[in-house]
Amino acid sequence: MKNLFLSALMMFTMLSCEKKTADVVTTNETQDSLTVIPETNEPIESSTLQTCYMTATGKDSLFVSLEDNLGTITGKMHYKNFEKDSSIGDIVGNQNGDTLKLVYTFEAEGKTSDREIYFLKKEGNIIEGIGEQKTDGNKSNYVNPAKLRYEGSILKPVDCTGFDKKFKTK
Repeated sequence: MKNLFLSALMMFTMLSCEKKTADVVTTNETQDSLTVIPETNEPIESSTLQTCYMTATGKDSLFVSLEDNLGTITGKMHYKNFEKDSSIGDIVGNQNGDTLKLVYTFEAEGKTSDREIYFLKKEGNIIEGIGEQKTDGNKSNYVNPAKLRYEGSILKPVDCTGFDKKFKTK
């Protein structure tokens, strides 16, 4: 009897030490309604895709970091100019087909402004849209976005590793 008790105790201990890989939860609705809940310590993969771009003309440069989170575009942009005021700020907007429609909120000359800016995605690059803008207070918008010409700065993709350093002002 004592051996049977010890054997049962050892068997119970061994079974309880096995690693669980999933718990099954049954609902009262039907026998087919099963939900499997995995038990894992793996991080959940982000739905955000980050891409970085830059261009340089002479001693002027433009840096853009974009994150696409299920259609909502956010990021940072930095116009780094040699002999005139630079600007740095945040961008937010969306993508419509191959066109990024963004609002650039930035600080320059001691004040905060908003500027509508469009980029066309083409061959892995983004091209800045050029068109007539109207300014109302601290907001600047395109007069007719349908008439934009995508012949502005061509920004080429770059590695995002250490890219945040481009957004620090000195």
